[in-house]
Amino acid sequence: MSTSSIRDTTASSSSSTVTSPYPPIIKGASLLIAYRLENRPVLLIGGGAVAAGRLFFLLESGAHVTLVSPRSGLDPSILYRIETSNTSDITYHDRYFLGRSDPLNVSDYAMVLTAIDDNPLSYEVYESCRDERVTVNVADVPPKCDFYFGAQLRQGPLQIMISTGGMGPKIGAMVRDIVRKAIPDNIQEAIQGVGALRTDLRKRAPGVGGDLGKKRMEWMIGICDKWGLGDMAILSKDDIRTKVLDQGWDKGKVVGPSDVGVGGKPKSSDGLVSLLGGGQVVAGASGLLGGLAIGIVGTLIYLRHAR
Repeated sequence: MSTSSIRDTTASSSSSTVTSPYPPIIKGASLLIAYRLENRPVLLIGGGAVAAGRLFFLLESGAHVTLVSPRSGLDPSILYRIETSNTSDITYHDRYFLGRSDPLNVSDYAMVLTAIDDNPLSYEVYESCRDERVTVNVADVPPKCDFYFGAQLRQGPLQIMISTGGMGPKIGAMVRDIVRKAIPDNIQEAIQGVGALRTDLRKRAPGVGGDLGKKRMEWMIGICDKWGLGDMAILSKDDIRTKVLDQGWDKGKVVGPSDVGVGGKPKSSDGLVSLLGGGQVVAGASGLLGGLAIGIVGTLIYLRHAR
């Protein structure tokens, strides 16, 4: 990890600096999180192409969406969703939203999104949400957004979002396409295999938090690092997971594929290496993808089982 110089505030009238082992705080970023909306109410105002994209992601998250927009201007995909989805997914109101005087109160929703051309109405909705402390997103107006959608990629349980802080959506989409090409074809099976191993591990060593929780986490990170994305899918087999736990966890060791008599596939970093090009960047590409994979897999599995 690179070090940074910080001012030594404890020294009186001294201009000397000390080095810090921690990265500097660079403000201006968004907090990127996986926000669970399953069965929660969300208000979506608008029915055009932008609203259609919002609706797709909301429905995939399992939210119950209340949609307000005249039927005459609905995007074809929204009309299809309304006609084919059940009432537990979408409640549709064929009319314009009336702002503060609307019978639908923004305080009744976990999140409110506007995707309309009426800027004064969008700002009115924004102010209403501020008053009620409701999370809000006003399409194409970054200063009026509590969050951004970014360029998203989903392959089964794997979800990746590229954010540019609302400044360059197209650049985010271009980076997403680069990442998509670097992801191994078996990524879904890899995540499912590691998820199954983590479930088995929790059964063998139950408990929440503390030293045991830390030990489990460190062991799982070691397993992901040693196996690599090329072999993780094999962990979906019950007998392989049993061997990994018997020969690894129970004996306090991190075992690789060869230790349990399987494996041999590449660690799946070549795609990223070729996309990044030559020079010093390539030298660190394998470690970069390895760290990315562990972070993605570990976070997704944690969120999946921490309900």
